[in-house]
Amino acid sequence: MKDAPPSAASSRPAPRRRSAGLYRSGVLVADKGPGATSFDVVARLRQSLGVRRIGHAGTLDPDAIGVLPILIGEATKLMPYVADQDKAYHAVVRLGVVTDTQDMSGRVLATSPVPPLDREMLERAVRPFVGRIAQVPPMYSAVHHEGRRLYELAREGAQVAREAREVTVSSITVDAFDGSTVTLSIVCGKGTYVRTLAADLGAALGCGGAVEHLVRTRVGPFSRAHAVPWNEMTTAARGALWDRVLPPEDALMGWDVVTLDAPSVRAFVHGQPAETAPVTPGAATRFVVVKDTAGAFLGVGERVSSAPLVRPARLLHADPPRTDVLPI
Repeated sequence: MKDAPPSAASSRPAPRRRSAGLYRSGVLVADKGPGATSFDVVARLRQSLGVRRIGHAGTLDPDAIGVLPILIGEATKLMPYVADQDKAYHAVVRLGVVTDTQDMSGRVLATSPVPPLDREMLERAVRPFVGRIAQVPPMYSAVHHEGRRLYELAREGAQVAREAREVTVSSITVDAFDGSTVTLSIVCGKGTYVRTLAADLGAALGCGGAVEHLVRTRVGPFSRAHAVPWNEMTTAARGALWDRVLPPEDALMGWDVVTLDAPSVRAFVHGQPAETAPVTPGAATRFVVVKDTAGAFLGVGERVSSAPLVRPARLLHADPPRTDVLPI
């Protein structure tokens, strides 16, 4: 099993803003609105930015809102590393109801009285869902089954067996409870379904549960406070959002940085292991940001444990800074 890239810390500096029109690659942190699919956001930004090579890192349900990192151009090579970073959610869970989608947009399958609960009881109930847990993907998900998405089969009324997957939930905090809904703050890793957490919590309480409102507040270093609002994305003139695009390396904020001299840069960009300064004893990160002495981002490197070397894991050929303005 490969080492995961380092998780972003809970307190982070704001992403750097750069001047409009300097790059054709980077990250735009979108604040997805309700009712839009993640693909809708990509399609809108493809048209708005005038680029073909663009994608998102981490699907959000149509009814969910919040942070959706959009990678553009060469930055799409960083997709696996962004997708692997931890995510934070604010979820309102309706207790006493079970739906086929595990949220309130679905068909109600059952209702039950909510037992007498208090905040302390709920805090005890969420503890088994923290840590490395097994989770069965919901039928309404983008998981593939024999060449088709599960949600396609679910819409046809089909049910198929799904194997449980191991996911990591770093923390669940009970923020509020009003007798019928519980508000949770959740930090979790790649592949975790908050809808399934809600359904499993409801099952553990004996009454069922479904997500009523879901906001993704952070993905790795990107928080909602620094995201481009949905109304800005839907109304911006063609080319105007380039000013909101961040440098590709901002996607890896908080990673260790290795700086290479000229001979090592030549080796690295030609796909060869490059000499670095000796690794600091105790350094645990396997993947690092690699730059040249001028600060240009070259890509992701993988440390060679037996020697002061870094081998290329992903090379980027993003446009260097320049003074011309991109055509609109």
